[in-house]
Amino acid sequence: LTGTFDKPQYFEYDPSRCAHGRNGVVACTRCLDACPAQAITSSGDGVSVDPFLCQGGGVCATVCPSGAIRYAFPRPGDLLSRIRILLRSYREAGGLDPVVLFHAEQYQPLQLLESFPNLLPAAVEEVASVGPEVWFSSLAYGARRVLLHDRFPVADSVTGGMVAQLATSREILDGMGFPVGAIERVDDDFRPGGETMPPLEPAQHAAMHDKRTAWFLALDHLYVAAGRSRAVITLTAGAPFGAAFVEKRSCTLCMACVSACPGKALQDGRGEPRLEFIEANCIQCGLCTRTCPENAIWITPRLMFDPGARRLPRVLHEEEPFCCVNCGKPFATRSMINGVLSKLSGHWMYQDDRSRRRVMMCEECRVADVVQDQEAMTKGQLPQ
Repeated sequence: LTGTFDKPQYFEYDPSRCAHGRNGVVACTRCLDACPAQAITSSGDGVSVDPFLCQGGGVCATVCPSGAIRYAFPRPGDLLSRIRILLRSYREAGGLDPVVLFHAEQYQPLQLLESFPNLLPAAVEEVASVGPEVWFSSLAYGARRVLLHDRFPVADSVTGGMVAQLATSREILDGMGFPVGAIERVDDDFRPGGETMPPLEPAQHAAMHDKRTAWFLALDHLYVAAGRSRAVITLTAGAPFGAAFVEKRSCTLCMACVSACPGKALQDGRGEPRLEFIEANCIQCGLCTRTCPENAIWITPRLMFDPGARRLPRVLHEEEPFCCVNCGKPFATRSMINGVLSKLSGHWMYQDDRSRRRVMMCEECRVADVVQDQEAMTKGQLPQ
């Protein structure tokens, strides 16, 4: 035999969006916990996927809150384009009440398809690779229901990942006032029944590869169509949407949380001592809470339906800038300087007024002052 063997690479990974860790602090491990082939391992602040161990199950992409890892066989946007065309063609042919049935490519549920003429089959490599952004996009594009048919037994980690995503999806549907059974896992014994989505005007937005963009586009369309949704709903722990809050008395605006946030939900004040938050970007990974040295920040899972409010930056904490006592340049916050002075109060190098005053100077004035201070320049050893 001559030739080569070729194995598909089922995934795409963007380490810049990964919430696994920052600076040695570990947070999100959802893809590691879900992968049945143990192909994903921790690698510094990110993860590493062994393409030879990967079997293409795709549940890693389904549970990933940021879209850092996504399925590539097919890519999400290609699958959504297929679903959009499928539903549009069905409507143009006079079809009514379409139900999208995702099923494994190697097994076509003929009995179900023959029994229910409004079932539109969508064959995929693995049903677990079809995530909530695809489910909601299918509903937004006009499906009255989305069914996930998986005939073959799967690992407990895969089942757990799917069940968690379905639970979050049902909370969102309920919050919008839609039937929670509009998205459901089924088997060969499935029988029609239960509520379906009401007739809605199909969404016209393009199919997107990015997970959160596709999900929010679908949610925004359904939110407008619902007309009676609550402004904010509480979700269970593990949901990929939520808010962050700060205890202002403890926060020193050190911005450690900003540098750790993978979704850029937490942002600085662009030169001003201010901490801002954009809820649409928050993936509830918990890196901010683990990174904060003052334990001043906490997160809560929820979904804000109004897209304008969700994308609007809001101030979590701000202070007046602390100005250098020598040149007057703003360089820190008063709470930060007070905290530093408090921690250095017992240090032998900061027992005189000039040394303590130096802490209240900017970096340039501090260097100039210490060079001019003969006593500071001669301090070389700890006191005996």
